[in-house]
Amino acid sequence: MRDRDRQSRRRRRNHPEASYDEASRARYRVRASRPGGSGSGGGSHGFVVVRRTLMVLFAAVATRLAFLQVFGAGEYAARAESQRTNRITLHARRGTIYDRNGNVLAMSEECSTVYANPEEVSDPSGVAAALVSHLGGEKQDYMKLLTQDTTFVYLQRQVDQETADALKAELSEKDLAGVYYLADTKRVYPYGNVGAQVLGYVGVDGKGLSGIEQQYDDILTGTDGEMLVETGLYGTPIAGGASQVTEAEDGTDLVLAIDIDLQQACEEIIAKGVSDYSAESGSVMVCDPRTGEVLAACSTPLPDFSDLTDSSSLNLKLVSSSFEPGSVFKVITTAIGIDDGLFSTDTVYSVPPAYTVGSDTVRDDDLRDYEMEMDVREMMRRSSNTAMALLAEEVIGAKAFSEGVDRWGIGHRTGIDFPGEAEGIVKTLEEYDGSTLGSMAFGQGVAIPLVQIVRAYGAVANGGVPCTPHFLVERGDEEVEWPEGEAVCSAETAAAETDLLLTVVREGTAENAQIEGYDIAAKTGTGEQAGESGGYEEGKFVASLCGFVNAADPEALVYVGLNGLPYLAAETSAHVFRDVMEQTVQIMGIVPVS
Repeated sequence: MRDRDRQSRRRRRNHPEASYDEASRARYRVRASRPGGSGSGGGSHGFVVVRRTLMVLFAAVATRLAFLQVFGAGEYAARAESQRTNRITLHARRGTIYDRNGNVLAMSEECSTVYANPEEVSDPSGVAAALVSHLGGEKQDYMKLLTQDTTFVYLQRQVDQETADALKAELSEKDLAGVYYLADTKRVYPYGNVGAQVLGYVGVDGKGLSGIEQQYDDILTGTDGEMLVETGLYGTPIAGGASQVTEAEDGTDLVLAIDIDLQQACEEIIAKGVSDYSAESGSVMVCDPRTGEVLAACSTPLPDFSDLTDSSSLNLKLVSSSFEPGSVFKVITTAIGIDDGLFSTDTVYSVPPAYTVGSDTVRDDDLRDYEMEMDVREMMRRSSNTAMALLAEEVIGAKAFSEGVDRWGIGHRTGIDFPGEAEGIVKTLEEYDGSTLGSMAFGQGVAIPLVQIVRAYGAVANGGVPCTPHFLVERGDEEVEWPEGEAVCSAETAAAETDLLLTVVREGTAENAQIEGYDIAAKTGTGEQAGESGGYEEGKFVASLCGFVNAADPEALVYVGLNGLPYLAAETSAHVFRDVMEQTVQIMGIVPVS
């Protein structure tokens, strides 16, 4: 027994790290073995105190451990995880946009986002010089980034892959550390600026900011994934370290009704028209009146993707801006009267040289000073303002006119799939004053986005049934259904109105819109342009022309508008209309009727 005790003591001397519990037990055994030792009493009391103290300490430690495991585990695990992992977004490929013929209009291309870990950059000047050489910019700007007290700074986003590879090679050759690369995608437009207004553009964060890119952003975007990468002391990814990847889900491809060749032709024609006739701006829209598909659309100024500082160039004015339409509105006025059975195309009225509308006097452009017998066909052929005011005031009446205007969708959004569509400013019947009815009859005193006129003429071409103007025709592998609207007039009224429009082109104000071999039904419009301070600006008109081909079975509808010019539509927009229509029948393969 004593030998074992001695050996035990030796072990304790040789191992001073023995626990308090071991030491107290040894002392107890020594005292118990000494002659005269009690084995209880004072020694026993000390042992009990020590034991209780240790039990309390043990219980406290155990309680703390339990608390951390139960209540703090998530927080501490997340904290530890964030200190040794880096969360990297894996960008989904944005859906590709095609035209009706399968041409790629917008696509996503692989690229790299270049970033740095300033903690690892030992030669900021050398790295900055390489960055300037490949990425452009100023050296001092890169120096500021490379010397920040952080482990991550963006140097440039969405760098062409070829450029990123060349930069990487130079930095490696010069043994310059601290620059890294993230796989990324960027939006490219194979046709450059053609169709830019319709397509819109995407920001560096991958979000659509205008046009179709904005309208269908949620469909095109897809769902980003992410990669959790194990990192070292300074946040640098560890080669071969553990990683967890959630794959990105790519966006959906879209097919538009746009024909990119026709789009390019329209942009060139309207830009030339604005220049030739000293207009402030111009707009074109070509659509299929049987379906509402928009084949081409644009407004000047046309945008340039390399310089988007002029945000107004992104506006498709036909959709987002309101103008007084002028005489193109007479189609609606006469259709209301014909459909209500109030008159026919052959009904004759005695039309004075001037007609009083409220406090204003309305006259025709020919400035005739005599009363004239006119049937409704002649009124449209001559585009007589006094005749339209007379029809509205003395035959149709305010209630029927107001109801008809509302039925034709004037003052209501068409539902075109393009951001920023305006409603326009159209008075309700309760808001009519002494001049409202007579003025609206020939397209004054009402301001609308002219896509509403496109929709109305489309209804005439389509037997009285309007279609929603739209760009999207396919989403992924599915065709998109665009429902027809309710009929705005009978098929008979639409046919009568079409016949009137044929007369306007063959013998009237739209003669300059004729194309040999084709039956074109159209109407000119010259609306006064309101000034910013109220009233109309002298010598500034909105000259427009809207019509369709071929009249018996229309395959295409064209609207042309020139804003803020000093000339009438017959000598301006009619010529531009003809140029657009010639390109339309050629590119779309529309066969002449004779």
